[in-house]
Amino acid sequence: MGAKTSLICYADGDVASVLAARPEVDRGATEALVGRLFPGHTVTPAADGTLGEDADPRDGMVFAAVWPGAAIVCTGRVALDRPSQVGGRFLAEGAGRTVHVHAMHSSVDWFAMGVWGPDGGLRRALSVNGGEGEILEDVGDRLAFELPFWAGELPATDDDEDEYPFAFHPLELGEAALDHLFGFVMEGYTGMTSDGSVDPFEITLAGFRLSA
Repeated sequence: MGAKTSLICYADGDVASVLAARPEVDRGATEALVGRLFPGHTVTPAADGTLGEDADPRDGMVFAAVWPGAAIVCTGRVALDRPSQVGGRFLAEGAGRTVHVHAMHSSVDWFAMGVWGPDGGLRRALSVNGGEGEILEDVGDRLAFELPFWAGELPATDDDEDEYPFAFHPLELGEAALDHLFGFVMEGYTGMTSDGSVDPFEITLAGFRLSA
């Protein structure tokens, strides 16, 4: 698996429905959102990207989109070992909306997610590093799609003799989170439930370059 993500999503309702409609990016609102999230930086429009290609942008770049009902911002600033510690500015932007953070990096078998309710309260924060065999954060009730993984129903390996620090692979859980929270996947997973109607490589994001 080679998928990487570093994104925060603000949603009024079902994100998958918004993405499936492939709405037009509100470019003015998107640039304004990025400006609010990165005060003190000059925000310069750059070439567009896609959710499939630019969910984990390089330093100094942000890819984002504001649509009716949802907004997504891709930035390494939200890829934290402890998602509960995402900066207050990022969370304040989601006041009155559900906020999701999703981050994963294949090089270390790491996946993290955070979910905050419309009231701003943290509902779930999880960070699992398979490379180090560590659970860095595990706060709140486990979400329904997580349960089969923790129960060992989707094992990390097919061979019982192969050792892995967890009963599941963090990247598989990360793909499941994408599926259930946003209605798309990067590379798929065995328990996929979405109908595949959302192709992240067809979801346009506006690109921005940040400078001091």
